[in-house]
Amino acid sequence: MSPLPHPIEAPAPMTAGRIGLRLIHRRDAAVLERLLKENRAWLEPWEATYPGGGGTVPGSVSMRPTIQILRRQLRMGVGITFVVTFDRLVVGQLSVSEISGGAMRSAQIGYWVSRHVAGQGITPVAVALAIDYLFHHLRLHRVEICIRPENAASLRVVAKLGLRHEGERQRYIHIAGDWRDHSCFAVTREEVPLGMLMRLGAATP
Repeated sequence: MSPLPHPIEAPAPMTAGRIGLRLIHRRDAAVLERLLKENRAWLEPWEATYPGGGGTVPGSVSMRPTIQILRRQLRMGVGITFVVTFDRLVVGQLSVSEISGGAMRSAQIGYWVSRHVAGQGITPVAVALAIDYLFHHLRLHRVEICIRPENAASLRVVAKLGLRHEGERQRYIHIAGDWRDHSCFAVTREEVPLGMLMRLGAATP
C-alpha cells in the first residue's frame, strides 16, 4: 500500500526539448544491459555494493527480473524508476526511492547516464523533470539527493539545479567495498514555486 494518501498512477512521459523521462518497461532491458556493460569503469565507483560481498555485476544478467521488481515498487507506491532519454533513445536511468507520506512527504533521487552523453546537460534536465513531477503530481514537499564528495560530475548537477547543501552523512552507503561518506543536498517545494525546470532554464544563458 502506498505511503501517500493516494495511489501512484503510472506517470506519463515527460520531455524538455531533446531530453525525456519515461517509466521503465521490460522492453528497456536489453539497452540498459548494454549501457551498464559499456559503462562499467564510468559507473562502478558510484554503485552500491553489499557488505561482505555478493550480488551480481550490473549488466551481467538479464534486467527483466529487476524491472519487474521496480514496476512492483511503483504499484506499492514506494519507488518509481524512469529511463532517461535523449532524442528518444535510452541513455540512462533515474530512480525515486524512500517515498514517505504522513508528516514528511519526501523522497530521494538517484541517477546515472552513459558516458557518451555526459556533459551535454542531460542529467540536470532529467532531475528537474523528476522533481517537478514529485512536487506537482505526487504533492511531495521535499526531495533529497545524496552524493559521494568525490563524484564531481554529480556535484555539478546539484550545483546547476541550485539544491541546498544540508551537510555530510558519514559512512552512509556501502560502495566499492566500503562504507562511504555522502554529501546531502535537498530542495523543498516552497523553494521552487515556479518549478525546478523553470529555475534551471532561468539559470541557463
